[in-house]
Amino acid sequence: MSPQEPSFEQRVWLVVDAIPYGNVASYGDIALLAGHPRAARQVGRILKSLPNTSLLPWHRVISQQGKISLPGSQGSKQIDALRKEGIDVTQAGKIDMKRYRWRP
Repeated sequence: MSPQEPSFEQRVWLVVDAIPYGNVASYGDIALLAGHPRAARQVGRILKSLPNTSLLPWHRVISQQGKISLPGSQGSKQIDALRKEGIDVTQAGKIDMKRYRWRP
C-alpha cells in the first residue's frame, strides 16, 4: 500500500458515508465496494470500533439477509434510526433488501 492509498478501514468509512439516506447496504456490499469482497466480518469489526460520536451512518449497514444483527440496545438504536429515515423494519428486525438496498 502506498502512502497516498487509503487503508481498508478508511475505504470502509468512505463507502458507509456514501450510503444514501433511506437506503441500506450489507456488510458484504461494503466489503466489496471497499475492495475486499471476503471481508464482511472485518467491516463489522471496523464499524463496531467507531466512537459513539461518529457521524458515519453506520445504522444503514445490515446483514446480507436484511436483518439487524446488533443485539439489545444497539439493535434498537439502529432500528429507530432506520425507521426515522422511512425504512420499514419489521418487529423481527428485518428489512426488504429488494426495496431498500443501495446499488451504486
